[in-house]
Order: sequence, then structure tokens, then C-alpha cells
Amino acid sequence: MEITTATTDDIDTVVDLWVELARDQRAHGSHLLADENRTTVREATLQRIVAEDLLVARVDGTIVGFVMLTIERGRYEQRRVRGLVENIYVSPAYRRRGIGSALLGAAEATLTEAGADIVALEALAENEAARQFYTAHGYTPHRVELEKPTESDTL
Repeated sequence: MEITTATTDDIDTVVDLWVELARDQRAHGSHLLADENRTTVREATLQRIVAEDLLVARVDGTIVGFVMLTIERGRYEQRRVRGLVENIYVSPAYRRRGIGSALLGAAEATLTEAGADIVALEALAENEAARQFYTAHGYTPHRVELEKPTESDTL
């Protein structure tokens, strides 16, 4: 297994994997549509490739996972430089082989090298496996996002 910075040659495969990720996350309560976002994701992926904010995992030359990362840049000055892991995905056939851990470790190292002194990421509340994975890698809750549907029997 090899972790490398993605190139433009990788874009179609990464977009296909992102669509798989979006489909998978629907089972955990995600509102993102998969295929309907393919064009938007392709454009965003190209930007990440140019910025070198996208790493891929290869097994025997085949891309089997990816991670997107960036340094948080907002309008407010903060006392910590936050690195963000925005998406991490490993194809189901390659899970439980250390590939996700390798991708996460490479993302953390890249962000640290870029100046981050803290790394943040999100997981869907219903995705117990992802939350356990991140907890096992030292992540703890920092923020909690709450939502409710606008249509309700109580309104």
C-alpha cells in the first residue's frame, strides 16, 4: 500500500469513490446526494489536486481510498491553527487493512507540516464505526451539531 498526493490522472477514480462515500453516508443520515453532485465534486477535486490537498491510497497501483484536507482559513483570528480532514474513504473491499489509519496519519502529518497545531474532522452521529475509528486515533468531541426537520407534529 502506498499513500501519495493525488494527480490530475486520479480525478475520475477519486470522484467515483466520493460518490460511493456519499451513497454510503446516506445510511447514517447524510443529506448529500451522490450522483447529483458528481460535477460539483469533480470541480472541487480538481481544485484540491492543484492545491495538493488530496491524498490517495493505492494497492498494486489501484486507488482504493482517499483523504481530503486543508488548513482552516476563516474570517476570524484563532489561537490555534486548525487542520481539517474533510473526507476520508476506503473502498469496502479494502477496509480493516490499516489503509484508513495510514490515510489519516498521512493527512495529520501533512497538516502538521503546513502549520496546524490541532486537527479536526466530522463524523455523522449515526456512524458508530467512524466515531469508534476516530476515537481510537485520539479524537474527542469538540463541537456538537444539532438539527431538526422544519415539518413536525409539534409545530
